[in-house]
Amino acid sequence: MTRHWIAVASADHVRRGLKGNFMQVCHGKIAPLNRIKAGDHVAYYSPTEIIGSKDGPQSFTAIGTVKTGDSYSFDMGNGFVPSRRDVDWHEAQTASIRPLLDKLEFTAGKPNWGAQSRFGLFQISAGDFELIEAAMKNKTAP
Repeated sequence: MTRHWIAVASADHVRRGLKGNFMQVCHGKIAPLNRIKAGDHVAYYSPTEIIGSKDGPQSFTAIGTVKTGDSYSFDMGNGFVPSRRDVDWHEAQTASIRPLLDKLEFTAGKPNWGAQSRFGLFQISAGDFELIEAAMKNKTAP
């Protein structure tokens, strides 16, 4: 059964993953990545442009399908060896979360909707994923 996920990272970090066809979550921890299976769908939500800043695009910045294969370690230098998963990224545009707040199950009616993003990865419904995908592909939402 295909599951749908929101991963959270700054937009500049997401761009690195887009360029290299991979995803990292939770500062490179392997456990959250191991919850994701091949064929699952993932959308990245970027609350900020650069980690630690307050400039917040608050947008969905990437969307894709997780490829076959396990999580793996990657040496980025200076002792940082995060875990990654390979992803087939889909052609999409950045889409603000703002117009979707009242439509998405995980945000509708929740004044503190952003609190769950602090976990770095969380599962969403297929319907929510379809709404995000439509927004990112400039299509009419289902």
